[in-house]
Amino acid sequence: MNTGAKPALSLIGRALRLLSTREHSRAELERKLEPYEEEPGALAKVLDALQAKGFINEARVLESVVHRRASKLGASRIKQELQAKGLEPEAVAEAVQALRATELERAREIWRKKFDRQPADAAERGKQMRFLASRGFGGDTIHKVVSGADEE
Repeated sequence: MNTGAKPALSLIGRALRLLSTREHSRAELERKLEPYEEEPGALAKVLDALQAKGFINEARVLESVVHRRASKLGASRIKQELQAKGLEPEAVAEAVQALRATELERAREIWRKKFDRQPADAAERGKQMRFLASRGFGGDTIHKVVSGADEE
């Protein structure tokens, strides 16, 4: 008798479903799949197999996050996201260093899309600065963008 319920997915099935939507780090998959592990060690075996086949790739995860988020966020916010994914600290540091090189240009572009004019008063200036800070840009960068300093 069919009750209409879907059959329970295996750990590998769940992992592949998650990986089909976007890149996931091994730490992310462990966190998400841990509740479904029925026997100790089964999850580690599944993740080892997926990593051996190239389905889990830390470099691709890092590249994916940077590519998707760099046009919207500052280096410090992206760094937080990469660290939350459990990626290697050295790889995260390299990616953040590369992002810092383009920080000012990216902040200007985001600011232009949202405001596109210098603040008229202190309240508007504060609003613009808080917006950029919430996106993860540093204080020096925010000051240069909002004040229009060294505009190309």
